[in-house]
Amino acid sequence: MMADATAVPEILGKFAKPLNSLLVKPAGPRCNLRCKYCFYLQKRDLWGDKVQCRMDDSILRTLVRQMMREGAPRISFGWQGGEPTLMGIPFFERAVEYQIRFGRPGQVVGNGLQTNGILINHEWAKFLSNAQFLVGLSLDGPEHIHDHYRRYANGQPSWATVVKARDILLDQGVEVNALTVVTDYSAHFAKEIYDFHKAGGLKYMQFIPCCEPDPLDRIQVASYTVNPDAYGSFLCELFDLWLLDFAAGRPTTSIRWFDSLFYTFVDLQPPECTLLPECGTYLVVEHNGDVFSCDFYVEPSWRLGNVISNHLSEMLNSTLQRQFGQRKTQRAKLCGECRWLAHCYGGCPKNRLLDFPSNGSDYYCRAYLQFFEYAGEAFAQLAKQWKSDHGRIVIKPGEMQGRPG
Repeated sequence: MMADATAVPEILGKFAKPLNSLLVKPAGPRCNLRCKYCFYLQKRDLWGDKVQCRMDDSILRTLVRQMMREGAPRISFGWQGGEPTLMGIPFFERAVEYQIRFGRPGQVVGNGLQTNGILINHEWAKFLSNAQFLVGLSLDGPEHIHDHYRRYANGQPSWATVVKARDILLDQGVEVNALTVVTDYSAHFAKEIYDFHKAGGLKYMQFIPCCEPDPLDRIQVASYTVNPDAYGSFLCELFDLWLLDFAAGRPTTSIRWFDSLFYTFVDLQPPECTLLPECGTYLVVEHNGDVFSCDFYVEPSWRLGNVISNHLSEMLNSTLQRQFGQRKTQRAKLCGECRWLAHCYGGCPKNRLLDFPSNGSDYYCRAYLQFFEYAGEAFAQLAKQWKSDHGRIVIKPGEMQGRPG
């Protein structure tokens, strides 16, 4: 007999992990681009080519109801893919309608949409503006950088369409966060990318290092992976640009990793999951209702259940999810001896559990060490000054957690 997945579960215990954030992939891995570095397209193999990856209304209604009824006073939905705009506007109108219908008094809900921008038009922008969605727009920078890896299946470039989408969104007053993947190619153009986003009106930026195994030889990294030395230099140059734009002692541009890192210097929990001591702080819901530990681990071994037969709050606090989260604490010996551990906690397990040799550490450990030695003291001084001036200061970063894709 199936459990009643619409009823509020029994109290999970005073130490239960709160249900704050949900990543939803209503179109699964379906996408209208074929970006060379995308790790999620291959997830189609989990369901087969004959399955139409499209979330039906019963699953949408159930997951929203559970999230609203079981979630914390402040919750967020991240709509990702694949490409979520393939679902069409009416799908998201229903999602918002369900959030209103099932929400509790005083509950605050945030919605974020991660999109490649291909389908964005004035109708989409108007909806996203009216519904107060934060949009994460995948835009790798100027044309020669963006089109290096982000192309259609027929090989045609996508930059012009995405830039048009950016302008439409900004014109409608949508808050847009640039999601930029740092690759072997783009790592050499930190200033050009930063200046491009600023000139285009994007003051919220997120830079995501591309780290993938070679599909033909998994003991090697893929050719488009950014190497640690190049990524370390990229971060250092980006930090100088970010710092140079400060006004009255405050940043005028939000760079998510820097914002999150600042939290660790003022003794607050960072919003960036990769900087936390453990993983497993959110859940991922696929198009068919299956729930997974993380969107980097949408695979059978980390399937926690399904929203039709299981509760989100129970899956978040399940034994399997705790095991997933605690894997991050199994850090390399170098981490225990590192003076920067409290600002990193070993990075993202996805980058240290790949098949290629990494000595048990994050592939970008060397990059982070380079950056901390370069910028750590500056962060400490900024934190000291701001705590002195304002007590406990909180920089509000862009709240969209992006992924390469």
